[in-house]
Amino acid sequence: MHRFFLILLMSVFSISAFSQKLEYNAQLYVFGDNREFQSQTSTSQTIFGERASFEIGTTLEKIHHIRIGLNYLYEFGSEMDDKTPKFTAYYHYEDTQKSVYVGAFPRMGLIDFPLALLSDTLNYYRPNIEGLYGKYNWKWGHECGFVDWTSRQTDTRRETFMAGFSGEIRHKSFFFQNYMTLFHYAGTALSNGTEDVNDNMAAVIYLGSDLDKILPLKKGYLRLGVIESSYRRRHEENKYVNGMSFTGEFYGEVKCFALKATFSEGDGHIITNGDPFYSIGNYIRTDIYWLIIHTKNIQAHINESFHFINGNDMDSSTQLHLVYKFRN
Repeated sequence: MHRFFLILLMSVFSISAFSQKLEYNAQLYVFGDNREFQSQTSTSQTIFGERASFEIGTTLEKIHHIRIGLNYLYEFGSEMDDKTPKFTAYYHYEDTQKSVYVGAFPRMGLIDFPLALLSDTLNYYRPNIEGLYGKYNWKWGHECGFVDWTSRQTDTRRETFMAGFSGEIRHKSFFFQNYMTLFHYAGTALSNGTEDVNDNMAAVIYLGSDLDKILPLKKGYLRLGVIESSYRRRHEENKYVNGMSFTGEFYGEVKCFALKATFSEGDGHIITNGDPFYSIGNYIRTDIYWLIIHTKNIQAHINESFHFINGNDMDSSTQLHLVYKFRN
């Protein structure tokens, strides 16, 4: 941990020496997630903690941004040194049409995928993307993609990486959305081809419409689509296990309350970083939100989630999220 702080201190002096204006971002993310899952479809547990992050940097010519910092997770009830701080260091280019990130940069607020593809626990335990991200905007939509290097290959560690694409095309109140992820799980440096290499691909496409223009909603939409997945374990089965299901989502927000309902009907899916509930064939999730605070710097909400499994079992979970952002 001392090495992290030494690197950060040296970086502060370096940026201060060469920059005309020192900029900083600070964020506190407090989360509570109590999961009462009796069906054993997903892990029943209570996740309660906070993640504090701090970045410093400078901006050149209004489009070149350089940031360095630390990101630390403290789970309540643990010891301070149970978790190692995550080092954040990245270059960000942004103009009116495109945006590019290179390095280790925050995931929150940048990547927004359906839970079937990327579980919400990634924000708890893997706050940074370590690799690349790019986004290109048109008047009628956008497309973006990322590569996240999740494990470097050594004699004892297996190499893993994740990549994803997402985009949207809009015409008046109607939209088309696409999401895709790829996860590759390779062997160690000493495997000699004997370890199973896993390939996992998944995609979601939606057709939808905004509802807030035709219904008395502050914000609302309805989207329907398809989830597809493919999973292969080389050297063992060496063939893809495919899954396809129909999916849909409704969201409606009135004053400080919101309702979101999601369903998936069809095959179960094997998606490495996705929510485990989508591994079953018939799944319905309903979320009721109380939007406590929603200002420029502070967002806080509580939601109660009900998970209906194969029309028989029901699991429930309660989540609390508070995000405080401060920047100059």
